[in-house]
Amino acid sequence: MTTRRDFLSQPAPENYVAGLGRGATGFTTRSDLGPAREGPSEDQIKEALAKRAAQLGFGDAAPPAKKDDEEENEERYQDPDNEVGLFAGGVYDKEDDEADKIYREIDEKMDKRRRARREAREKAEQEEYELKNPKIQQQFADLKRSLESVTEDEWAALPEVGDLTGKNRRSKQARQQRFYAVPDSVIAGAASSGELGTTVMDDGATSTNGGSSTQDGTMTNFAKIGQARDKVLQVRLDQASQSGTATSAGNATSVDPKGYLTSLAKTQMPESAAQVGDINRVRELLESVIKTNPSNGPGWVAAARLEELAGKIVAARNLIARGCQHCPKNEDVWLESIRLNEGRNAKVIAAQAIQKNNRSVQLWVEAMKLEDDTRSKKRVIRHALDHIPESEALWKEAVNLEEDPSDAKLLLAKATELIPISVDLWLALARLESPENAQKVLNKARKHCPTSHEIWIAAARLQEQLGQGEKVNVMKRAAQVLVKESAMPKREEWIGEAEKCEQEGAIITCQGIIRETLGYGLDEDDDRKDTWMDDARGCINRGMYETARAIFAYALRVFPTSKTIWLAAADLERNHGSKDDLWAVLEKAVNAVPRSEVLWMMLAKEKWQAGEIDNARRVLARAFQQNPNNEDVWLAAVKLEAENGQIGQARGLLMQARQEAPTDRVWMKSAVFERQLNDLDAALDLVQQALNLFPTSAKLWMIKGQIYEDLDKPLQAREAYSTGVKAVPKSVPLWLLYSRLEEKLGQLPKARSVLDRARLAVPKSAELWCESIRVERRAQNTKQAESLMERALRDVPKPDQGVLWSEKIWHLTARPQRKPRALEAIKEVDNDPALLVAVARIFWSERRLERAQNWFEKALVRDSDLGDSWAWYYKFLLEHGTEDKRQEVISKCVGVEPRHGEAWQRVAKNPRNAQKGVEEVLKLVAAELQ
Repeated sequence: MTTRRDFLSQPAPENYVAGLGRGATGFTTRSDLGPAREGPSEDQIKEALAKRAAQLGFGDAAPPAKKDDEEENEERYQDPDNEVGLFAGGVYDKEDDEADKIYREIDEKMDKRRRARREAREKAEQEEYELKNPKIQQQFADLKRSLESVTEDEWAALPEVGDLTGKNRRSKQARQQRFYAVPDSVIAGAASSGELGTTVMDDGATSTNGGSSTQDGTMTNFAKIGQARDKVLQVRLDQASQSGTATSAGNATSVDPKGYLTSLAKTQMPESAAQVGDINRVRELLESVIKTNPSNGPGWVAAARLEELAGKIVAARNLIARGCQHCPKNEDVWLESIRLNEGRNAKVIAAQAIQKNNRSVQLWVEAMKLEDDTRSKKRVIRHALDHIPESEALWKEAVNLEEDPSDAKLLLAKATELIPISVDLWLALARLESPENAQKVLNKARKHCPTSHEIWIAAARLQEQLGQGEKVNVMKRAAQVLVKESAMPKREEWIGEAEKCEQEGAIITCQGIIRETLGYGLDEDDDRKDTWMDDARGCINRGMYETARAIFAYALRVFPTSKTIWLAAADLERNHGSKDDLWAVLEKAVNAVPRSEVLWMMLAKEKWQAGEIDNARRVLARAFQQNPNNEDVWLAAVKLEAENGQIGQARGLLMQARQEAPTDRVWMKSAVFERQLNDLDAALDLVQQALNLFPTSAKLWMIKGQIYEDLDKPLQAREAYSTGVKAVPKSVPLWLLYSRLEEKLGQLPKARSVLDRARLAVPKSAELWCESIRVERRAQNTKQAESLMERALRDVPKPDQGVLWSEKIWHLTARPQRKPRALEAIKEVDNDPALLVAVARIFWSERRLERAQNWFEKALVRDSDLGDSWAWYYKFLLEHGTEDKRQEVISKCVGVEPRHGEAWQRVAKNPRNAQKGVEEVLKLVAAELQ
């Protein structure tokens, strides 16, 4: 065996410098210092070698030559503070000092002027340098962030870092590991340790070996079961102890503590056991806190609560008792001690605490709570008031303990004398007094608390209670006084007080608050209308409808001719008010804005829907007087007569309207009216006359072509559509009718040609692209349809691509790929209602009904005017919804009255469905959808 030590254990040679042989002159490993610094220059190396040679006594190495006197003098002049040359003999007088001061001020001013640019330049250079030369810390920042996802098990499974270099080291470790053969008895014992056996007797008789037996011949020995359980637990403990690096010699076993703890961490432990280590560490920290600073009250409280968390309640009580001795003036420590103790001990501690702190309100209140009967509590509170008569909290506790209102009134009277600035005490006293005395109490309160708006509100509510709310305007006086005292709350706070009054039934006070304070803080330059509309919408969302009405009433006094506010107020009454209130609001609206045909028609419609046909006619007659040639009023009158079966009168009104208000819409409605009555010749004649007057009306050309289709004259319809697209090339519905007619006639190439011309006229129309794709799909040209879809998705703007994605998902995508395609579409288009309906239908097909319902409702929220969404949702509810849910959807749809949607318009504008309501149209569209 050689005695030569291994390489790593040998000492370094003399004069050894690490890395010198390979040219390394120095480096740094601190990440904050950046890259390695440069080595010494050649001159520095030569100077160091010469100095070393001189120290060793070598004569050959001559010291560096000194510079001549002139060079030294030049270096001396380079130092401004070392003036020993030309001006060495000069005298530094006041003029020199003033000159230096002037130069210094100039330098500071110039530096201040250039500082911003210099700092910006330096910052840019620094950022550029850091970008080109990142620190090691920055290079590994992403890896450090990824450590957040490392679990405790993965962290515990990391191998220990050891010295794995050197062949001798490995051989030593191999020699230290000894293995011994396991005896057969140990293997046999381990095999039978967890074994549970059941035996059945041959004759079915029960066993008599001390166990309980059943009638079917099975034997259960509870004693052996207990022994087996003990053996299983023992085996698990042995496995846990041997999971680490263990060395066994005979019966002795040395266990690696780290491996043992790691193996135990993998097993299931109770939560309390897992917290033991944390509790011990925190206990050491808190013990250090209370030893170094024994007068620190929070430290004692934290230490006591830690012991309580650990389940050592006695130790917690002893610890907090020591804290009370060290911090006798700290009420938090005393309160914690009272909480930890019970019964008589808590009362004794409370008495000691009050002796030390007889001015602590919390200690007196806590002592009162420890008493069981009301009489003892009153006694404690009265002792407290003897020591602290100015405490508002103690007076409130005393009043709450009184059961007799007269006694409580006496206490409050005394309290308001001692604490005249307490608003709560004054209000409580006013509530207990009679209305007359309450008014006197509130007058006194206003004198002592002139800046309290709560007292003014209480006074207003008192006047409302007395029936004088409309006559006495308390809130007007309140606003004046509060503004004078500079104590006027914000407008939002006043709205909150009004809502509180509405909740408690004080409607007149609520209206008075809004009337006198809503305009506070808003100038005419501010957007007051939008601000008040937002306030009203917020109140409606919170269910405070009276407050919203008051806001609308105030806004209409400021903006009496605002149609927007009148419509919002009418909508509030329609949804949350009565029919009479709605009529009253609309009557005020048409009187304030007589030129608004929308308000007139709303009033007439409400009268008509309520069954008051004559009143509706009177409303429209008044509307004619204010708007003599308005086409909307004429058409509303025609609709009213037509819906009530007065065909002749409706036809006469239309004839009169064509003379007095000859617009293209009036002519179009006249033709539609005749078409609905199945008088196609008269309708065609009206359309022809209208086209002579309005040749660029797309709807008139569409009606003409549809009438020819109804008359089964496809060639004339083709001519009408062809002439129409030339006159109105930007009308997408007209192009669609033209192409569908050609497809219906079997002229597929002609239909394609029409759609190609349409896309040239309206290049970015999603409807035209979708129709082209459907034409190819219906012709079984799937490849061409897919090619057109790709072109459409490139040309059509993304916000309009919803109908295209819906078509692609349902007709050009295999069933397993629909959901990924829908996810891609949502990323591209986001909240298009047609796409949302398509996603809902996907969930519907997968029987995920709840999610399908949620997506249908999202589509309705996105665009409630799209009738197709309502129809799909209703069709879904017909299969998977309840009757109540279906009725709810129908009522909402009737309230919204949708007007758009491909299938919806096709059904609603069919002449056969002219007299049908929204509910009937909804059911027809749902039945047609596939």
